[in-house]
Amino acid sequence: MIELIRNKIQTSHAASGTIAGWRLAGGKVVFTNGCFDLMHPGHLNYLAQARALGQHLVIGLNTDASVQRLKGEHRPIMDQDARALLLASLAFVDLVILFGEDTPLDLIQLLRPDVLVKGADYKEEDVVGAREVKYWGGEVALLPFVEGYSTSAIEAKIKSS
Repeated sequence: MIELIRNKIQTSHAASGTIAGWRLAGGKVVFTNGCFDLMHPGHLNYLAQARALGQHLVIGLNTDASVQRLKGEHRPIMDQDARALLLASLAFVDLVILFGEDTPLDLIQLLRPDVLVKGADYKEEDVVGAREVKYWGGEVALLPFVEGYSTSAIEAKIKSS
């Protein structure tokens, strides 16, 4: 079983081939990205909503080094292999791809998703890759968050205990 989960974690170039196969079969590809450190119900709700927008959900997952650049030296709490394995174990996640850049733009341009998803805390014009996805006929979706859940809040609660 664990091997089936690990097969969902691919390099960007392997994922490009997988996605090409899905497209030949008529599948709509949804892409989102993030750190996904300390999975919580807010993440699950967001990812389930994203998956509902197409047939295949692809997640660009920040590497440990890129999480540190974005969030500080104290993060990530869980390493990239653990985060990738947790995401890949979700039934509604089809692929997980690690990326080390500060933004997923190169990955988005390589994979050319049909739908690019981010949280509603973004404005469409601020979503990395939105212009490119719309250029090739895709769409951008901004999904609401579940109130009361955030990795930063969980981290703060742990530190205060």
